[in-house]
Amino acid sequence: QLQLVESGGGLVQPGGSLRLSCAASGFTLEAYAIGWFRQPPGKEREGVSCISDRGYNTIYADSVKGRFTISRDNAKNTVYLQMNSLKPEDTAVYYCAADFLCPVRVGRYWGQGTQVTVSS
Repeated sequence: QLQLVESGGGLVQPGGSLRLSCAASGFTLEAYAIGWFRQPPGKEREGVSCISDRGYNTIYADSVKGRFTISRDNAKNTVYLQMNSLKPEDTAVYYCAADFLCPVRVGRYWGQGTQVTVSS
């Protein structure tokens, strides 16, 4: 079965950090660009970051620049999103998606999401 699986979400206090992982099952991630998205409660899904297939190019939403870092380890078939200086407005379900180029538009594969809650 071809799928992406996110992990690493949880409850964290403002100013804290989390690292999300996006692991591929049934296919090789290195052929794809990977995008991270999030959907806050009651709002539409928004793009957060994207990394090209080889990892040479990355893009970030303005709201996370300087706080989030996307990276990939193709040997582990995994992409990461390091999130620092978290704010309550970062609370959302975070998803990863695979496509051929950044930014990910439609996504050939999607994960099921992982909840991130930033609250004191």
